[in-house]
Amino acid sequence: MTLYRIAPALFVVLWSTGWIVAKYASPYADPLTFLSLRFTLAAILFAVITLVSRATWPSTRSGWAHAVFSGVLLHGIYLAGIWWAIDQGVPSSVSGLIAALQPLMTALAAPYIVGERLTGPQKLGVFLGFVGLAVAILPRLLTLDAATLQIALVPLLVNVIGMISVTAGTLYQKRHLQEGDLRAIATLQYVGGFLVVMPLALLYEPMQIDWTLEFVLAMGWSVFGLSLVSIMLLLYLIRRGQVSRAASLTYLVPPAVAVESWFLFSEKLTLPMIAGTLIVVIGVWLTNRKTRLVA
Repeated sequence: MTLYRIAPALFVVLWSTGWIVAKYASPYADPLTFLSLRFTLAAILFAVITLVSRATWPSTRSGWAHAVFSGVLLHGIYLAGIWWAIDQGVPSSVSGLIAALQPLMTALAAPYIVGERLTGPQKLGVFLGFVGLAVAILPRLLTLDAATLQIALVPLLVNVIGMISVTAGTLYQKRHLQEGDLRAIATLQYVGGFLVVMPLALLYEPMQIDWTLEFVLAMGWSVFGLSLVSIMLLLYLIRRGQVSRAASLTYLVPPAVAVESWFLFSEKLTLPMIAGTLIVVIGVWLTNRKTRLVA
């Protein structure tokens, strides 16, 4: 079994644990402070890997700039926006629904930015993925009280900006970073993410960390499981396949989080969540299956 075949499923499982880690880590550090340390450690780790393996760094200034800027979009603005918005009161279910728009936006923008055009079945797959997420999440939204639904406009807008940023970052990665060693690129991308979150943390947070075992474990998994393995898988998928196909995998993340939360925290797994998951699986299969692309 090749890496290309197992990479999508492995990416979904690993990436979905980011929501679980956030739940464990939130009592021990503010979101931007946590991300600042995570990006610092991830950049150091990738730099060491790059140097030890004698990987090639970008040979031009534009190559360095493209890598850093893609990190600003993929890591910095995206995660800072999502984490800060949730910390300011945006329900995770609403945040997940906003994030679900990313594959749809990617598929719609890809023909104009990177020249990718989806076939009819692939377009249907993108649509079904969105419908499946709506089936899974909307019933939970309808149970929220009026006070919870009255979300502040600024946090909601920041959440949307985060989703737009990761969409733009995925397309930017596909267009400008098709060549070059992924280890060196990932190092520079975490530098880009750090350049976003660290100044914001200094401005808006006390920068205090409660160094408990839970925090250390959450940080360790965030760096090694998420920032190292998951991001390398994502970059690999973007480079090897269509950008819209790679983005469609994010449809599976919220249902995967629901299953993990049910297993780890005994959270109720509802019938709409199960039905929505089945629809999502069909949609992702249609979007990712090998078909002849429209010229």
